[in-house]
Amino acid sequence: MGDATFAVGAAGRTPTKITQGVQGGKTKAGIGESTLRPDGTLKVTGEFAYSSDMWHEDMLWGFTLRSTVAHAEIKSIDTSEALATSGVYAVLTYDDLPTDVKNYGLEIQDTPVLAHGKVRHHGEPVALVAADHPETARRAAAKIKIEYVELPVVTDEASATAEGAPLIHEGRADHHAGHVPHPNIVHRQPIIRGNADEAAKKADVIVSGEYVFGMQDQAFLGPESGLAVPGEDGGVDLYVATQWLHSDLRQIAPVLGLPEEKVRMTLSGVGGAFGGREDLSMQIHACLLALRTGKPVKIVYDRFESFFGHVHRHPAKLWYEHGATKDGKLTHLKCRIVLDGGAYASASPAVVGNASSLSVGPYVVDDVEIEALALYSNNPPCGAMRGFGAVQACFAYEAQMDKLAKKLGMDPVEFRQLNAMEQGTIMPTGQPVDSPAPVAEILRRVKAMPLPPEQQWLAAGEGPDVRALPGGLSNTTHGEGVVRGIGYAVGIKNVGFSEGFDDYSTARVRMEVIGGEPVATVHTAMAEVGQGGITVHAQIARTELGVQQVTIHPADTRVGSAGSTSASRQTYMTGGAVKNTCEAVREKVLEIGRAKFGTYHPAWATAELLLEGGKVVTDGGEVLAELADVLEGEAVDLELEFRHRPTEAFDPVTGQGNGHVQYSFAAHRAVVEVDTELGLVKVIELACAQDVGKALNPLSVVGQIQGGTTQGLGVAVMEEIIVDPKTAKVRNPSFTDYLIPTILDTPTIPVDVLELADDNAPYGLRGIGEAPTLSSTPAVLAAIRNATGLELNKTPVRPEHLTGT
Repeated sequence: MGDATFAVGAAGRTPTKITQGVQGGKTKAGIGESTLRPDGTLKVTGEFAYSSDMWHEDMLWGFTLRSTVAHAEIKSIDTSEALATSGVYAVLTYDDLPTDVKNYGLEIQDTPVLAHGKVRHHGEPVALVAADHPETARRAAAKIKIEYVELPVVTDEASATAEGAPLIHEGRADHHAGHVPHPNIVHRQPIIRGNADEAAKKADVIVSGEYVFGMQDQAFLGPESGLAVPGEDGGVDLYVATQWLHSDLRQIAPVLGLPEEKVRMTLSGVGGAFGGREDLSMQIHACLLALRTGKPVKIVYDRFESFFGHVHRHPAKLWYEHGATKDGKLTHLKCRIVLDGGAYASASPAVVGNASSLSVGPYVVDDVEIEALALYSNNPPCGAMRGFGAVQACFAYEAQMDKLAKKLGMDPVEFRQLNAMEQGTIMPTGQPVDSPAPVAEILRRVKAMPLPPEQQWLAAGEGPDVRALPGGLSNTTHGEGVVRGIGYAVGIKNVGFSEGFDDYSTARVRMEVIGGEPVATVHTAMAEVGQGGITVHAQIARTELGVQQVTIHPADTRVGSAGSTSASRQTYMTGGAVKNTCEAVREKVLEIGRAKFGTYHPAWATAELLLEGGKVVTDGGEVLAELADVLEGEAVDLELEFRHRPTEAFDPVTGQGNGHVQYSFAAHRAVVEVDTELGLVKVIELACAQDVGKALNPLSVVGQIQGGTTQGLGVAVMEEIIVDPKTAKVRNPSFTDYLIPTILDTPTIPVDVLELADDNAPYGLRGIGEAPTLSSTPAVLAAIRNATGLELNKTPVRPEHLTGT
């Protein structure tokens, strides 16, 4: 951590305007204001520099050759023709890796830098090419001859755990290996509390269901890209779009055989992430090629390669059983969740922990029997994506709530409210919920919102406006066979890293006078991936330091880790680090002021002092000094870490433990129109109510909620990576066949924001980014069920599911 840099000035200097006693001017664009994002206009006008826009004189282009089969032995690799191609500077395979460290991974280092001996999934990297033109690199890679001997594929739980099943990873020695019933299970987490079998005897009704959740892609618009520049010291500078600079660094340096200080990483413009940039993609590959050739190397994936270049969201099969008394109180829960992690572990262990610990939803259930596990298979690797295990569970438990309400003859919202958790509720893990949990209230609010008018397609004029109908401009209906449905859902998501992980973030803050004006510089390694963190950091600095001018230093590894931009944690964690460091800087500034001017006013010694509007003021608003006078010729520079309160691992047998830091809650009401003849769905509205603790930037908060809601809509009716169950090959790696919501698909999303402070969090805030992704999907499914009367236990819902064709 950095030391404070300041010197005490002459005690006799008189500050300007010390005795005028006027109210200090308020600092603008601080916490609680809807400050506009500095990158916003640049992005919507196409002027923002993304990582794929980077350029370096005399740079080469890298290309990755990937496997065309999902499971096979590699008998031979012939690179001679590729190396002989004019314009090619290097061709690398596993045998060219510089050290004995040839694997990497977030938690389990099971992912090869380049395949060796065998490939385990379709699209696995096998060889690298560097050339003077991207097309030359691509053509040279196509000349590499690889002889494969295909092996049987593992694609589901049955094939993964069958007697004699091929082992995806032989000789496992990771810390989860001793706690799983089969080597093809990455991690398993049971949670047992109370006695579910005995509690079931008290139930007047019992409902069960089997649910299938498809695989989704993060579908960020900016593809994986980066630029590696070899250094004169034998190191490398890497400019890359990522979610966690220091995690990348920890995995890259050992493979290169370099100390971490010689792998200098700088964040470049990130075109979205949603979990898909938490794992490495092209980082090591670009560095290897740059160090081999001695030239800068740029790698940019096209959309096809991007589908193979990062992890996806875990598909899941979920079995649920709930019981309830005739007056509507839940008696018990039994559930089993099977997540497909694909060929490599990635974040699967943590996803399992989330899926199991949040599988009961935001409800009070004292007696539970839960099992969640993730498989190794030959399907594409799966890892982090917005919602992180809680999304899959929410889809299932909310369908169960509707089934129970229907069987009991109760209103689905009132049934949920009757069983809603609140502050003080004990989670299935034994952890008490020690901050506001307004589940019943957000349900009440979202239900109370005005409904959109019926038959909106007739409101625009004499004829029907087909844009407001299912099928849109395809003109498939003018309202015939169109039925409205309304559905509700609510979800719970953890915030921050859990299960004993040492979750911390670092911020460096410098305060000085530049051009006669006090200026703060904030330096963190936080990855700005579109969440608006750089805006919030500036707002925090203005609020705590009372300055108007704040400079945000580019994120790099010259400052301590900020952790990942994931788990809805950055405003809490790196925002908390910025806040704490600003507070420490403020105290140092006040020390300087007391030393310089303390003899001129007793308030320097007796009053609570603030920095506001570029001045030192008392809590009563009296101005004591200008910051420019206090800091003249001096600077305060501090780097501090911030940690949330500790968590603990879940017990491997019972699942008990205080595993989470904070919970967030969102509820949705979906209104849909369904063309029951063609099976087409138009989502008319997705209203949301969410508790955010404290809205540091209300405009950005609403944007996050609307964005998460829209992604949940995609899961409900559009998005699924299709993997051939016989070959484990991806069948739709393009935006032609993998559909995501556009502006024409996105409905009105009214948002009701609650601000019930969490006293344990900076400013009382609550992580917000993921919760709306949970409940929007089951709300849309509930609305479609309401319109059609169909059970619909799979996402996404397709036309054939509604028509039976």
